[in-house]
Amino acid sequence: MSVPFTTGVHQLAPQTFAYLQGSCATGFGNAGLVHSGEEALLVDTLFSVPQTRDMLSAIARAVPTVDICWVVNTHHDGDHWWGNQLVGDAMIVSSTAAARAMRHAGPETTSPLLAPDADPRLRKHLEPFDFTGITPTYPTITFNGELELTVGQRVVRLIEAGPAHTVGDVIVHVPDTKVVYAGDLLMFGTHGVIHSGPIDNCIRACDTIIELDPEFVVPGHGPVGGKQDVVRIREQLEQLKLQATAAHQQGKSALEAAREFDLTGFEGLENAERLVLNIGAVYRELNGDGTPGPLECLHHMVELEESPKAEVTA
Repeated sequence: MSVPFTTGVHQLAPQTFAYLQGSCATGFGNAGLVHSGEEALLVDTLFSVPQTRDMLSAIARAVPTVDICWVVNTHHDGDHWWGNQLVGDAMIVSSTAAARAMRHAGPETTSPLLAPDADPRLRKHLEPFDFTGITPTYPTITFNGELELTVGQRVVRLIEAGPAHTVGDVIVHVPDTKVVYAGDLLMFGTHGVIHSGPIDNCIRACDTIIELDPEFVVPGHGPVGGKQDVVRIREQLEQLKLQATAAHQQGKSALEAAREFDLTGFEGLENAERLVLNIGAVYRELNGDGTPGPLECLHHMVELEESPKAEVTA
């Protein structure tokens, strides 16, 4: 069954849903809902209070009899937890590493990027969002490794996969309907982002999801996919590692490596400028000294975004 990539609640299987925002642009993340009887588990909230309120209203219309008892935050990026205050009566769960990182990843971190003197090329990515009125609401339960939650008569498995995309990524597995919510470990239809790494952990996360044999995979961003899409992401990560390592050995900067990156196998993906972020993550691992820094890579990203498309080869 193909799931349309449109904003709203989409049923994947009995009592199992995805909430999509219909865009692969920065900040437009996906979420999910699993319920049994009147009890429900929400996978992630959204970037702002208005976005999250709209999502909860859509869920209430689609599944009017459920009460959200559990919230799982898949990682600490704001577009997956800054709406937590609207479900603050629920038990909120994340990995221990993600909960720790959230303490330093509140909405105040957007201020330098939205300031009048900020780089307008970066500012434009955040301007669509209303960050006013956010009260950071942190997880009440944390775990390491794996955790099983009971939602009514159903079991939902949480599997820690970080550090990978971020320091504390979590995979949410619903065994009885063969649905996986991957958070930003996976992004379909767009180039993903590696904030933390190592890249080998991103590859291992793909292996974990493939082994779960899912019928539906809800990525952190982009349309709903299946196991074959995870296989494709794994192949792309292997290619990214290979090309970035070769460029590093040749003494090229991350920006140079991104400009010369061979996009064979990456056709049709949005946001190719993100390559420099991911190459930068591989370089930091190889350098072992934190360089090039994430902010430097962000500035390289907007420079690459403005480059002629011919500079990124296919």
